[in-house]
Amino acid sequence: MRRTAIALFAAATVLGLAACDPKGSAGPGASTAAAPPAAGTPSAAGTPSQTAPSSGAPAGARTVTLPNFVGMGLQSAQDAAQSAGFSVLTSHDALGRDRNQISDRNWKVCTQNPAPGDHPATTKIDMGAVKLDESCPSQDQGANGPVKAGSTMPDFKGKAVSVVRDSLPGNTSISAKDAGPKDRAILVQSNWQVCSQEPAPGTALTGQPVSVKAVKFGENCP
Repeated sequence: MRRTAIALFAAATVLGLAACDPKGSAGPGASTAAAPPAAGTPSAAGTPSQTAPSSGAPAGARTVTLPNFVGMGLQSAQDAAQSAGFSVLTSHDALGRDRNQISDRNWKVCTQNPAPGDHPATTKIDMGAVKLDESCPSQDQGANGPVKAGSTMPDFKGKAVSVVRDSLPGNTSISAKDAGPKDRAILVQSNWQVCSQEPAPGTALTGQPVSVKAVKFGENCP
C-alpha cells in the first residue's frame, strides 16, 4: 500500500507540472498553430490579408449637365442651375458698369461661363447680365471685373464712375461732377459715364487727386 501511495503521489506531481507548463505537452520540434492575422494586417509578404473597402469618389466630384441660361431671367437661371446640381453661383454686369444685381428678377442673362455641357458639380457658374429693359452687348464687358490701375492713369472715358472708384487704389481722392449745365449730384455712380478726367490717361499716378466729369448713361457728353 505504501509503494502504491508513493507511485500515485509521483504521478500526480508529474501531471501537475505538465499542467503548469505554458507549452503544454508539445515536445521539442513540435509546431503550434498561429492565430490568423487580423483583418487589414500586413502579412509576412508585406501584403494586407484583407483590403479595406474603398470609400469611393467624393460627392463633389460628380459630373452634371449645365443647361443654357442665355435669355433667361437671372433669378430663374440661378434656380435652374441649383436644380441641375450646381451650388457655386455668381453674376456680374455685362455692360461693364460694375452694378450689383440686388434684385435678380430685374436682370436677364446675356452670357454664361462655362458654356453649357457636362461639368463637375463644384464648378463656379458666372452669368453676365443686364437689366430687363437693356440690350445685351455684343461682347461681355464685365467678365473680368474692373481692371486695377497700375502706375499710370487709365482711360476712363465712357466708363461708369463706379469703375473709376473700383480701378484706382482705395486711398485715392476722387471727385465726380455733372458735366452738364444742371450740376446734378452724382448719387448712383454706376448710372453715370465719364466724359472727361484729370489727370489725363497715361499720367503717372503718384497719389494725386483724381477728378471726372460725367453724364448719365443715355445722355451725350457736352
